[in-house]
Amino acid sequence: MRLKRTLLTTGLMTALAATAAFAQETAPAVEAAPEAAEAAIDVNFYVFNTLLFFLGGILVMWMAAGFTMLEAGLVRSKNVSMQCLKNISLYSLGVLMYWVIGYNLMYTGVDGGWFGSLGLMSFPDPASDTGDYSLATDFFYQSMFCATAASIVSGTVAERVRIWPFLLFVAILCGVFYPITGSWQWGGGWLSEAGFSDFAGSTLVHSVGGWAALTGALIIGARRGRYGADGRVVAMPGSSIPLATLGAFILWFGWFGFNGASQLALGTLEDAASVGRVVVNTNTAAAAGVLVSMVLMQVLYKKVDVTMALNGALGGLVAITAEPLTPTFLSAAVIGGIGAALVVFTVPLLDKLKIDDVVGAIPVHLVAGIWGTLAVPFTNPDTNFGSQITGIVAVGAFTVVATGIAWFVIKAVIGLRPTEEEEALGLDRSEVGVEAYPEFSSTRI
Repeated sequence: MRLKRTLLTTGLMTALAATAAFAQETAPAVEAAPEAAEAAIDVNFYVFNTLLFFLGGILVMWMAAGFTMLEAGLVRSKNVSMQCLKNISLYSLGVLMYWVIGYNLMYTGVDGGWFGSLGLMSFPDPASDTGDYSLATDFFYQSMFCATAASIVSGTVAERVRIWPFLLFVAILCGVFYPITGSWQWGGGWLSEAGFSDFAGSTLVHSVGGWAALTGALIIGARRGRYGADGRVVAMPGSSIPLATLGAFILWFGWFGFNGASQLALGTLEDAASVGRVVVNTNTAAAAGVLVSMVLMQVLYKKVDVTMALNGALGGLVAITAEPLTPTFLSAAVIGGIGAALVVFTVPLLDKLKIDDVVGAIPVHLVAGIWGTLAVPFTNPDTNFGSQITGIVAVGAFTVVATGIAWFVIKAVIGLRPTEEEEALGLDRSEVGVEAYPEFSSTRI
């Protein structure tokens, strides 16, 4: 089974591997001249691996724009500016918190345990950064995943949470909770020792965000007026289907970096071929997700809801993320299609339970993420269902308890929701002061 970190080890430079392997706070300097240091490593391997991290990180960073557009399109006009502000601020805060505490907590000195060390992430001098890849680009790539987990929460609790309490939660999630569970597998912690496998984060990224979104939705409560006294679900249409569609396409595009660069190596022919296979399987799962969701909507409701098709694509993407390398194209399509089907069935279930998820992030990221993680042993013979279930339950239990406590404390100390009047007016006015659609929002509910 492959750890997200140890996939890069080639055995070519045992004397220098400790320099960057687990992001030591003070990397040992290379005493020899730069020419000697360069001769001691495989330059092509270093360069191509670093390039993969760099390009993959850019693609995953672009997913922040996808989340923003998706959420902006699915919330009502009076809350669009708020969603834009939340997404750019959560991305910025998440990256900084990952630097301040998250990266070392996730990767430094885990050694089969429960978490790493505390302290600022530090970067070696370029002349001494001579492992299998540039440590700086590795940090850049990993920090994009951390920000993605926070973006998932934003869409679920949209339209009824104030900006500063929400960002306080993001700081805790990105600085502490996400790195701890990530260290259990990708940092070489106890789950990796137990045989758990999660190639690019169906559980470690997506279900973590999904569990945090679920606890938030339960503790904050539904939007006012969403559920009638008679149990009726009141429709609250989003502001722009074109924006939401653009956001889904951007996320789909960025996922090629999310999954493809999680191979974590590009310096050999085998690695390059693996990246290509991962990208094709990722695309196949998403495409199958769209078509399965459309067929199910036609059969069940006699109409095809475009938002469900968008979430079908995302459900397929989340499902294949746990293992996009070993499936055949047909298997990838089946995994993605089942992920989308679960989304279609979970959305109305949440409404029956009066759990208000504005953008459908819980079905997409939590439910499809669990399915994708469970599906890994079907195509990867080096894994087993016992280890996968252990990982799902452990990560879920920790995240539910930890994020539940965080939401409760923030609610008790500074409050989470705007007033009823502010919520009715729209958070663009009450929280941001800039309306996305000033000519329309004053007349929209």
